[in-house]
Parts: sequence; C-alpha cells; structure tokens
Amino acid sequence: MMHMVAKLHYESDMSQVDIARKLGLSTATISRLLNKARAAGIIRIEVIELTSPENMTDELIQRLGLKTASVVETPPSNILSSLATPLSSLLQQAKLGSGSVVGIGWGRAIREVTVAGLPRIPGILTVALNGGMQQAAPHFQINEFVRLAAQHMEGTPYFLHAPYISSAELRDAFLSDHSVQGIISLWDRLDVAIVGVGLTHAPKPSESTAATLDEQALSQAAGDVLRHYVTESGGILHWEGEERMIAASPEQLRRTPLTIGVAATPEKAAGIIGAVRSGMINSLVTDVNTAQAILDRLTAQEGAEPAKKPA
Repeated sequence: MMHMVAKLHYESDMSQVDIARKLGLSTATISRLLNKARAAGIIRIEVIELTSPENMTDELIQRLGLKTASVVETPPSNILSSLATPLSSLLQQAKLGSGSVVGIGWGRAIREVTVAGLPRIPGILTVALNGGMQQAAPHFQINEFVRLAAQHMEGTPYFLHAPYISSAELRDAFLSDHSVQGIISLWDRLDVAIVGVGLTHAPKPSESTAATLDEQALSQAAGDVLRHYVTESGGILHWEGEERMIAASPEQLRRTPLTIGVAATPEKAAGIIGAVRSGMINSLVTDVNTAQAILDRLTAQEGAEPAKKPA
C-alpha cells in the first residue's frame, strides 16, 4: 500500500485528498502512509543546490585568478549576442574615456557582441588586433567589427588593411608602411582588448588553410587567441608561419590592463582555461553552461593532482 500511495502522490502528482477518495481511505491514513514510506526509504527527497550565475562568476574569478568576469543565464536563442550586455557592463566599469584604446579581435562571439551594441564612450579609439583573411565568412571581417564598435561607442575606428599572414617579404613591407606602423603602435597603448577564444583541432592535410600549420605541435592545442595557440596548462605552441603573422603578440595582450575573453561554448572550456593561464586574457564573459564546464574541468584537474608529501 505504501508503494502505491507514494507512486500516486509523487509520480502521478495526485493530492492526498484525491488519493484518499481513489482508495477509499481517510486523508489522515494517506498522510501516515507517506510518512512511513519516507521513514522506510521508499521515498527520497533531495534538495538540489542551484548555483547562481553570480556565484559561478565569483568562483571563476577565484579559481582562475581573473580580474573580473560575468556569467549569464544561457538563453534559448542566440547565446553569443546575449554576451553583449555583460561585456558592456565590464567596459563601463573599466572607466574608459576619450583617448582610451580598445583592441578588437575576430570570431563569431566578437561579431555578435559588436553587432548587438557596445556602450557609449565618446572619443574612444577602436583598433584591429590582427590583419584580415581572404575569407567571406562574417566572423573574419575584423575591420567591420572595429567600425561597428566605434559607431556604437561614438569613437574613432583604426583599420588594419593588411593580411593576418603573408610571406616574410610582404610582412616586412607592410610593417614599414607609415600608416600600418601608426595602427600597430596602438597595440602598445591598449587599455582593453576584446578577443574570442578559438576552438581548435589539428588541420587535416586535405583542408585548405591560410598558412602551413605545424600539425604535430597544434595537435596539442586546447584553443587560441588571435591564432596564438595554447595548451590547457597555458603554454604557447609555436607553429610554422607564426612569425609571418601581423597580430598583437601574447606579450602585448599580457601587458593590457583588461583583456576580455568572450566565449560561450562548453567545448571551449579547455581553451578558455589555457588562454587565462597563458596570461593572454584576464577577464571572461560567458554563459552558465560554459562556466560549469570550466569549473568541472578545474575540479577534475584538482582531483587528479598527486597528494603532496608531508614535510
């Protein structure tokens, strides 16, 4: 009888009154049977602790050593565009003003947040953090992101009309150009950098890529920032062709007071961890699913660490 009453109440969601009528018993008897079922272990009630985005934000800051972060609920529609609001909040908290320099990277997340809009900061300078690619995909159009950011923020855009990678001779020619020198000199004056975190994999030999990649080295990559590839432990992976890149360097990103990684895909958790450990990003804007994936990986790594021998 206890099993039947428990199933009707908890699985069929029937009230005690309805169960009493159905079985021809009193409600007092139904209440007694439910109490006995709980005491016998037939019914187990668990209270699931829900972690709020605010708590996850605090935990990410503490465990990754971030300067700041923002975790948002995962929306049912466009996750990436939902990151524009918390990104705007971080930019406003940075107390930027006329003459401040904001570097803009590329990628799907960067495209979505610049299209969605950034806060009004008149007089700000927005600059491309790397050259472009001969690709039609929207998320590669870095100069357009720079223009949109400047438009929303009421600032001045600085475009980089150069390829992100070329021959050594062509790279030297671009870097000797006075206008290009003026743009890349801003990389040493960055107040904020807004970058994506790439989800990487070793390229297949049959795939056409913008450069000949060192497949053996990049097979160890967890992710990338501006095509600077990292392991999950934060090591920078060098590859054939990186010296021909025109992009802000890892050292310049590390010197930037606030480098915000914008990413929202649980599969990027390892890459995000590696990017933070490398020092190339010191702030993060993401969603709860990605944040949970990051925290789970950190917990697993902590559990896998060998116990320290007593002194």
